[in-house]
Amino acid sequence: MEFSLNSEQELIVNTVRRFVEEEIYPLEETVEKTGTVSREMGEAVKNKCKELGFYAANMPVEIGGGGLSHLDFTLLERELGRGAMGLTVYFGRPSNILLACTGEQRERYLLPAVRGDKIDALAMTEPNAGSDVRGMSCHARYVDGDWIVNGGKHFISHADIADFFIVFVATGEETSVSGGRKKITCFLVDRDTPGFSVRAGYSSVSHRGYQNGVLHFNDCLLPATRVLGEPHCGFEMANTWLYATRLTVAAMCVGRARRVFDWALRYASERRQFGRLIGKFQGVSFKLADMITDIDAADWLTLAAAWRLDNGQPANREIASAKLRASEMLASVTDEAVQIYGGMGLMDDLPLAKWWRDARVERIWDGTSEIQRHIISRELLRPLE
Repeated sequence: MEFSLNSEQELIVNTVRRFVEEEIYPLEETVEKTGTVSREMGEAVKNKCKELGFYAANMPVEIGGGGLSHLDFTLLERELGRGAMGLTVYFGRPSNILLACTGEQRERYLLPAVRGDKIDALAMTEPNAGSDVRGMSCHARYVDGDWIVNGGKHFISHADIADFFIVFVATGEETSVSGGRKKITCFLVDRDTPGFSVRAGYSSVSHRGYQNGVLHFNDCLLPATRVLGEPHCGFEMANTWLYATRLTVAAMCVGRARRVFDWALRYASERRQFGRLIGKFQGVSFKLADMITDIDAADWLTLAAAWRLDNGQPANREIASAKLRASEMLASVTDEAVQIYGGMGLMDDLPLAKWWRDARVERIWDGTSEIQRHIISRELLRPLE
């Protein structure tokens, strides 16, 4: 693995960081105070992203995307992590599972998502089916060539701005060595589909302005052409296409941690107590040493996992390790930064409290820390069984 960035990668990092600093930072205070991102504000971010030529950078060049490698895209996501998520969501990165679109689906969903004409949202989670994907109760039955869906989803990220949803639904049962288990099918669902509704979700302490939503299906009829991939193969599709999203979480955690660390380092070099800069006290300087060491370790773990994907090597365990380490590192770094600032670190007058709150969700979504540990230990033990 080459540890230095090439000229193209340096350009990606510098361009995206400058974009975040110039276009995202100035809007963050407004979003934090209001808890919302206006459509006009979001569209402005999206249009500027298009002007840069970075919209759908994760998608292949042949369909109008940027064609970035996993490593290059991870570098991009790391820089986006420095900005408020309610705003950076408009820096278009369509779900790569849309590459499974065929025929009419490409014109209706894939290509508009790549162009930025439509925004997609992924819908798996239910009140009783979070980590346990096969435990979902939202279901569909096959009737005369169509599917009729009933049930609901919640915690659906950016559902408020999505034009269509990539929804995983139970469509039957099958037997396995461990007993019966649900078959899962993936559907493409337009926002205005009859029998389908979207409402505002819960008020979250993390990532203000980045909304979650609740989906409800009431005898919602979907034609067979709305199945993404093959019927009953949704679980396998999720494992094939979506596990790399954990790499995105890891990368963004690293970016956030570096921004928070910069604040803590600067404060330690300016704040005085007992007649000395607080950075001169071991109680503070050792915190800084531990923070940067943990950040660098998570950073390299994340980049190494992306490198493995680009080189066709198995990376499931490595991605889980990156997501686990980076999300838990971010929690530690933001907490220590607040400690360095003291009481002021918890005040809304400074930005640290926001980043401290934002950090909490990273250990939950896209697979909890416990799920990542399960993946890691399973990968280690399987060859020995």
